Amino acid sequence: MPATTLDLRDVPPRERHPKIHDAFEALDSGEDLEIVNDHEPKPLFYEFQAEVDAFDAENYTCERRGDAEFVATLPKQ
Repeated sequence: MPATTLDLRDVPPRERHPKIHDAFEALDSGEDLEIVNDHEPKPLFYEFQAEVDAFDAENYTCERRGDAEFVATLPKQ
């Protein structure tokens, strides 16, 4: 079960990544951040993979649940 869930669909695009980074940083090791987005967050995955040492890229998942609903789980090592 994710420790934190952020629904970003109503958040302006320029505010999304800072919110995600802040929420991820607040997690303890072994916890997950689940984000709900209106598009597949592939650029976010690459950003985290390149810049966030605690990101567990091997266990990242993303599921499409509808036309404008993608749920991604970002695990923290």
